[in-house]
Amino acid sequence: MSADGDAGPRAPIPLLAVAHGSRDPRSAAAVSAVFDRVRALRPGLDVRLAFLDHVEPGVEEALDGLASGGAGEVVVLPALLTAAFHSKVDLPSVLDRARERGPWLRIHYSETLGPHPLLLEAVERRLAEAGAYAEPGTALVLASAGSSDAGANEVIGAMARELAGRGPWTEVVAAYASAAEPSPGNAVRELLERGHRRVAVSGYLLAPGFFSDRVRAQSTAAGAAVVADALGDVPELARVVLERYDAAVAARHALA
Repeated sequence: MSADGDAGPRAPIPLLAVAHGSRDPRSAAAVSAVFDRVRALRPGLDVRLAFLDHVEPGVEEALDGLASGGAGEVVVLPALLTAAFHSKVDLPSVLDRARERGPWLRIHYSETLGPHPLLLEAVERRLAEAGAYAEPGTALVLASAGSSDAGANEVIGAMARELAGRGPWTEVVAAYASAAEPSPGNAVRELLERGHRRVAVSGYLLAPGFFSDRVRAQSTAAGAAVVADALGDVPELARVVLERYDAAVAARHALA
């Protein structure tokens, strides 16, 4: 028995990952696969998935399920690639409503998945799978969904600069499928007009769906030679999830 009389070590604090959600079933399937991989990497961890919109379970339903199962606390991970409205306003509002219903579950809020160096490796993995490295002299567009949050968009710009430093691209620019410029199509056209003979595009997107389809359609129409898939179920994402979870647990212990 442990010093405080427990029968043994306590189970890890459960992890509740919260994704945006999409009407496109490919999106939920891809996100679910990421967290299946997380479960395989950490078999003793109770990993659950909820969505802000379009897909069940919702966040409050998932929290109710944890509480009814006897959990006293939970790490909530925004399964988002940048910190913007959904992680700063939308999800915290849902969690505040849950807290108002009673102090039955202590919530520890994790950082978003990105930015993180492993996500650069995930981008490069998808580009390699798409054949983007097959020819020298290729420029790259890093395309995100885009946000009204200027800081979130600047994260994509910073990632583009980091990718440029990692090579072998002749130039790397950021693009946004909504809310900001340049669009993926305009970014591809501008690179071709500047003399780059070949342009590859990587969608910095968690899962296939509306925005990945928009990035692919615009980029292809503008003359991109290669368009890589959304990140989806890659090993790097699962490792980031566990790093964010472990950091949130460590912070919780530091404050206890």
